[in-house]
Amino acid sequence: MNDQTPVFSVSDVNAMVRDTLEGTFMPFWITGETGNLTIHRSGHVYLTLKDASSQIKAVYFNGAEFCRSIGLREGMKIEGFGKLSVYAPRGEYQMNLRSIRPYGIGDLQVKFEELKRRLAAEGLFDSARKKPIPFLPQRIGVISSPSGAALKDFIRIANSRFSRLHIQVYPAPVQGAGAERILADGIRFFNRVSNPVDVIVLTRGGGSLEDLWPFNEEELARAIGASQIPVISAVGHEIDFTIADFVADLRAPTPSGAAEMLIPEEDGIQQHLTSSVSRMQNSVLYQLERAQNRLDTVSRSKAFTDLNYQLDERMQRIDMVMDDALTFMNQTLERAQYRLSRSESVMNAFNPYGVLKRGYAILTKQDGSVVREAEKTAPGDILHARVADGSFDVSVLSQKDG
Repeated sequence: MNDQTPVFSVSDVNAMVRDTLEGTFMPFWITGETGNLTIHRSGHVYLTLKDASSQIKAVYFNGAEFCRSIGLREGMKIEGFGKLSVYAPRGEYQMNLRSIRPYGIGDLQVKFEELKRRLAAEGLFDSARKKPIPFLPQRIGVISSPSGAALKDFIRIANSRFSRLHIQVYPAPVQGAGAERILADGIRFFNRVSNPVDVIVLTRGGGSLEDLWPFNEEELARAIGASQIPVISAVGHEIDFTIADFVADLRAPTPSGAAEMLIPEEDGIQQHLTSSVSRMQNSVLYQLERAQNRLDTVSRSKAFTDLNYQLDERMQRIDMVMDDALTFMNQTLERAQYRLSRSESVMNAFNPYGVLKRGYAILTKQDGSVVREAEKTAPGDILHARVADGSFDVSVLSQKDG
């Protein structure tokens, strides 16, 4: 061995390998299935990308928040953009990622933009065709997954703001192939029933573009556009936008936001009514007082001293007008309070939980459908029973007619 042959340290070798890799390979896209996923508290993301026969380590610096937002998980197929490098302390080569996206998102984004452009050109997004949202709707139709957090959030907020509401739920899947067809069926269902709802709410929680894709399908968009009943789209988080949002008559940022936008607070309605009546009374009394003062001034004028009897007659008429005005305002207040009381009675009559308090129960099958006929059950079926103060499961022993 030549004594002049250089001797390199391990660090020197790893540094040379890193420089060679980084200088040879330009940044590129790589696709693979995620494994050994760690979203570190430092904000960095460590993972392995693999296919059927190979794997490579990867790191996405400061990518924790983004990875959580797209629901990154082990076993998920992704595409990553970055460059090859070497982690010198361990002598391991890896991908330093700059960007991550779910596999196939590029194609989905192209489809999204193409459909958005085409429907916009047809005028389906125009504000002129959007229907007004009713104030304090008595009947609300909600299309969502019956087990999802979005539906629970909507109902919780709605009941906290106005407890006497009739909310009818059309159960539907909110992601996956064919979900858009069932969601569109829900829109059509609420439009054709004999006792239609006042407004339809289409809702689900957040998710990736793939998860939200049924709300970007043309079939659902056209069902919303054809609806005779106003439709509110409350899909995903505030940053998520879908085709359904653009077609709907109103877009809510979140499911709970939809409840807040749609349903006024009960106490606020009563306060607004009382305040309006009070302002009307004060305005009328102020105008009458001004008229009374002007008449008093005129009556003291020398030019009219001989006409006091005429003034006395006019003042008596003013007193009568004031009495009539106060009577009218009191009658207006009574009619308003009567309408509010009647609305409350109507909503109580439609409240399913009011029926449960009279000793009835709602029976549902394992798939969530409501049991309305005995012949739809069979011995051995397990049913879920909802009563006024809770719920429990029951087993069908036998089936009887009548």
